[in-house]
Amino acid sequence: MKITSLTIILLHLVFNLSARQLSDFLLPVPKSIVETSDTLSIQQGIICTQNITVNKPLLFFLSALSETNIDYQLSPISLAGFNSLLKVDLDHALGEQAYELRISQTGISIKGGSDEGIYYALQTLKQISSFAKVEGYWPCVNIKDAPDFERRGIMLDISRDKVPTMATLFSLIDEFSEWKINELQLYTEHTFAYKNHETVWKDASPLTAEEVQILDKYCAERFIDLVPNQNSFGHMKRWLIHDEYEHLAELSKPGKTIWGMSSHRSLSPAEPGSFELMQELYAELLPNFSSQYFNIGCDETVELGVGKSKQMCIEQGKGKVYLNYLLKLKEEVDKYGRTTQFWGDIILNHPELIEQLPKDMVALIWGYNADHPFDKQCSKFQKAGLDYYVCPGTSTWNSIIGRNKTSFANLKNAAENGLKYKAKGFLNTNWGDQGHWQPLSVSYPAFIYGAGLSWNVTANKNMNIAGKVSCIVFNDYEGQSGKALINLGNAYLQTGVTTDNSNIFHQILKRNRHSIKTDRWTKFLSLSKLNTTIAYLENQSAEFNNAGINRSDSAIIKQEVKQAVELALHACHLAKAKLQTTDGYFKSINEEQKSELIAELTSLIQSYQTIWIERNRIGGLADSTNKLEAVLKSYN
Repeated sequence: MKITSLTIILLHLVFNLSARQLSDFLLPVPKSIVETSDTLSIQQGIICTQNITVNKPLLFFLSALSETNIDYQLSPISLAGFNSLLKVDLDHALGEQAYELRISQTGISIKGGSDEGIYYALQTLKQISSFAKVEGYWPCVNIKDAPDFERRGIMLDISRDKVPTMATLFSLIDEFSEWKINELQLYTEHTFAYKNHETVWKDASPLTAEEVQILDKYCAERFIDLVPNQNSFGHMKRWLIHDEYEHLAELSKPGKTIWGMSSHRSLSPAEPGSFELMQELYAELLPNFSSQYFNIGCDETVELGVGKSKQMCIEQGKGKVYLNYLLKLKEEVDKYGRTTQFWGDIILNHPELIEQLPKDMVALIWGYNADHPFDKQCSKFQKAGLDYYVCPGTSTWNSIIGRNKTSFANLKNAAENGLKYKAKGFLNTNWGDQGHWQPLSVSYPAFIYGAGLSWNVTANKNMNIAGKVSCIVFNDYEGQSGKALINLGNAYLQTGVTTDNSNIFHQILKRNRHSIKTDRWTKFLSLSKLNTTIAYLENQSAEFNNAGINRSDSAIIKQEVKQAVELALHACHLAKAKLQTTDGYFKSINEEQKSELIAELTSLIQSYQTIWIERNRIGGLADSTNKLEAVLKSYN
């Protein structure tokens, strides 16, 4: 009997009913993909490298050829008499980031609208290579693809204690580029090593100018734009708490704001030195980046008009004072030939002023609830003729182990409305509020879903996120790891209690000084649901730990997730003990349980410190640990 390629595929499906699909290996899912029943049957051929940069996706493809018993020869030119195994061409009729990829029985062809489009085609080919290595054959397929959003970014918070090592950043950049992310921002308040401001960053292990230049080049080689990010108005406490900068603060002593009593959070536009400081910082920071964009922040200026600028705000209006300072910063950015990005929350409080924004600014519309009104906010900037991004988030901050249900809904909401109202970009934000207690690994599901949505909303909004995380992130082709990780990130739902911009595990720890029976959030907890949650966490943790993760850092990933689970479990143990007292206070717990809880958290803090340095610099660890130590002190 003659064995054909189709016969092999049918036999494969008969004897392996759980066979993996090609789409499981593709992120983002392409806009158009048509598979046939044929397979690549060529056994040897030439790969013409004239139009190809020999980079990581190509090298991965070559490795897969060898592992699937296909011989190849690299050549800078096409050779007469030899089959062309891979042909690559530019086609300027396609969009700049668009590409077409065709695998037939006799070879592979790629067309890209630019070098960037060809790079994305090679990344897709790399993912098909993974399928071929696992399944043992190359499927024939026709792909036509192009992005919905011109700019597709991820923002990492490196100012809330965690500054990743260079090795961690390189690894993430490699992953992001494979998923066709083309913008990276590192949110900075005080973690760039400004020459004249060591007081601010000396304990933070900041990025140096030389490191930024290396990262910028590394990103550019992978078609990622490393956008400088320096907050310049609000969120300046890391500067203003120091004596030499305190005079620049809007409030140097606590004053009543919409966030309650506050101080040292915002620069004062009434102080000329505030702008002069930004001038100096921009002059030192911007030459290290090749990007044409610069995110100056300017969000959550909650102290504005409460302190030194109060009279200005009375006379001019708070919105106008804000706008004038924003425009002054923008004029400074213009001197460097950069386009100003800024967070859009404050100007949205004064929608009548949006029309006064220069048309060459880019607004960043952020919001992290599942039902954030992106539709209403996007339309305001679209009507004003401004470029803007939608900026949802991973929702991992203030959660320890994630809030996936909220995050996935938030990401989808942002993408659908961004597409509807023609947003220029999609920026997935990964914040580190309150000590950055969540490890990197718990952000992967949201990174994956956001990357898919930012490339093509329709093709990716209903993706099997768990399958993608397992297959693409963890090289776990049985699918166990992604499912367990997402379930762990939804474990907060088992308690029946949801909280604002956080989950209940985080709130139990941070609010331990309160009675669990009367506190705003914890009063809704019950013993039965806590017991259910504990069993759920333990079960899903075991599932994740037993999964076949196949990465060089798999041991670190499992340590990170184990640490996060145990901290969430500790929160549950604490809540149970308090619920069984008469008044709900920690002091009323019996001494044996108190000792157990103290020992448990003490051990967790020690392991937290050990795991931290696997991916992050030592600076910031003390600040983050102090926030856990504060919880421990509340046990006494």
